[in-house]
Amino acid sequence: MRDMPVPAEQRRPSERDWHTDELPATPQRDFLIPAERWVEAPAELRALGSDFGVPLVAYKRRIGRWLLWRAGPAVGADARYGALDAADPTRTYTFRLHADGTGEGVGPDGQKHTRFRAWKESLRDA
Repeated sequence: MRDMPVPAEQRRPSERDWHTDELPATPQRDFLIPAERWVEAPAELRALGSDFGVPLVAYKRRIGRWLLWRAGPAVGADARYGALDAADPTRTYTFRLHADGTGEGVGPDGQKHTRFRAWKESLRDA
């Protein structure tokens, strides 16, 4: 029987610091990387969910040149995703996901997206 992956919110945080070039391309299944452990993390990223009471911001994956982070759970509650350009972390885009499954965010294509998938596609295609 295969072991089920640990839900993202229950994974143990990494105990080491990470530089941009070390952030993995794919999601990590057994631990998470908090924004506080990213050496080059801008202050805005660390505060990604502070306006709705979510202190933990965790790294998710790379999408092309974009580093994807999330404050809040993947489903069932408010969350915000932040995408930062790995070469220029001041270049950012966010997508706000509401508990009811609706959301909105502007992507690098300049378009307002109401579907998370479309927003991620705009990152991929940028």
